[in-house]
Amino acid sequence: MAVKDSVIPFVFESMPVRGALVQLDDAWQRMRDGHQYAPPVMDVLGNAAAATALIAQSLKFDGSVTLQVSGDGPLRMLVMQCTDSLDIRGMAISRDVVEGASFAELVSGARCAVTVDAGAMERPYQGIVEISPESLTASLENYFAQSVQVPSHLALVSGDGHCGGILLQQMPGEKQASEDDWRRLAYLIATLRVDELADGATPNLLSKLFAEDDLRVFSPRSLRFHCRCSQSKVEEVLRFLGESETREALAEKGQVDVTCEYCGKTRSFDPVDVSRVFAARVLQRSNVLH
Repeated sequence: MAVKDSVIPFVFESMPVRGALVQLDDAWQRMRDGHQYAPPVMDVLGNAAAATALIAQSLKFDGSVTLQVSGDGPLRMLVMQCTDSLDIRGMAISRDVVEGASFAELVSGARCAVTVDAGAMERPYQGIVEISPESLTASLENYFAQSVQVPSHLALVSGDGHCGGILLQQMPGEKQASEDDWRRLAYLIATLRVDELADGATPNLLSKLFAEDDLRVFSPRSLRFHCRCSQSKVEEVLRFLGESETREALAEKGQVDVTCEYCGKTRSFDPVDVSRVFAARVLQRSNVLH
């Protein structure tokens, strides 16, 4: 049975190792709608989507995970966000990407961070990721080793139709798996191919990858593309931009169009709308003063 756009958690019966398998199909397609990503950028974006979902699926509280890459290289910015309920969105901004560019070339001089936000309960935690020129996978394994301090293996794959990956982690507080077993598991997940995810994240795929191991496989969790943009948030963007600049843009075209980089939705503001946005700001200030 195909289980698309989902995460399947599992544990090894004979080793203190837990894992999760993720596949994005419709959510991955929706993330790309309206964008013309160069193939090397699309590959990194797909890997980032799978990795962020794998991290978020283990959250034990209402919150979200944000993976962000920014720098002066061809990949100027990549942002991927996933909530504990597995609502995911992501986008990338790039320029002058050479055909066949390597990951190292894309992220030259870039910085990477993983932010875990627990909402109003706690202050967000941010771990700075040392970017490995090898791949995003290697970079995030550095994050797990240094910031989270949990031995982890990660495999990420991405293609036109779908993307996905597997995360394995040794359980904190448990006796660690033997070095031989841990190396063997790393080799096994490295064999994951994107075409194997065509039917979704399935127990059969897990059985194929870990044919020699007994697994306890839990119920899959669905994920979906969901953008949190709204009319009120866009209006805040205009207020941040400033009334004079907003009215200059209004004078040029007769309306101001604001397009969300995540979902591609465009919201338009005519002269009446712009006046309302900035009149509301004045009213708020007046209420504070009195």
